[in-house]
Amino acid sequence: MEKHKLAESDYNEGMKYKDIAAKYDVSLNTVKSWQRRHGWNRDKDALEVKGVHTKARGGAPSGNKFAIGNDGGAPAGNQNAKTHGLFSKFFNDEANEIIGLIAEQSPQDIIWHQIEIQYAAIIRAQQIMWVESKDDLTKQLKKEKYETRGNANVGYKQFVTEQDYELQFAWDKQANFLNAQSRAMGELRSLIKQFIDIADPFDERKKRLEMMGAQIDKLEADTSKDDDTGQTTVIVSNVDQMQAYIDAKAAKAGDDDGESPDSSSD
Repeated sequence: MEKHKLAESDYNEGMKYKDIAAKYDVSLNTVKSWQRRHGWNRDKDALEVKGVHTKARGGAPSGNKFAIGNDGGAPAGNQNAKTHGLFSKFFNDEANEIIGLIAEQSPQDIIWHQIEIQYAAIIRAQQIMWVESKDDLTKQLKKEKYETRGNANVGYKQFVTEQDYELQFAWDKQANFLNAQSRAMGELRSLIKQFIDIADPFDERKKRLEMMGAQIDKLEADTSKDDDTGQTTVIVSNVDQMQAYIDAKAAKAGDDDGESPDSSSD
């Protein structure tokens, strides 16, 4: 018998959520999602049917036997009345638990989690895909062929007769990096726009998106440099570092216009 059915029996007998979770080695959220999804109700057998007065209405003629053998209602096992009936019927317990947790998330929360995942992937890619210089070469062995030599007296040994390598030159790796990063950042911008469109005006996460946007600008500027300095991109991860970057960027813009940040008009 499936875990959730055994757990339902314990639930009907009065066992608490945390005790059920411990007994079946699942999380408390899993037990709660089972209760919602499968319609657990300790009092369902104690419900009383109250009599009500209804107006007589038309039906089959007296003596009609069309309904013989039909007890009415949906077929046995039907879960039409359950919110996640389709999921609980075809998905496994782990997938159903995830669906149950998602049901408790707002659309803003779901998009925010997607933004965090996408942003983390972009940051991590800087360390994995960074090209040091124009001489940066990756040589990867794809396959080898061997030949066995020797005899029964001296023994047998394998010798490599052929090797096939895949070479990735700096310009190939840099182009792949920039293309992949551009696609990832485009998707991130789209997610940010969606979040801003539906989020509450006073949601504090909007301020974090401003810093994230500045970080994206910095990554694009640094990875687009075509030099041989061999310097790696510096990833900043807090407000102070980002503000310092923004201030430096503004100061540089002033210098380019022929003005110094310390200059003042007489």
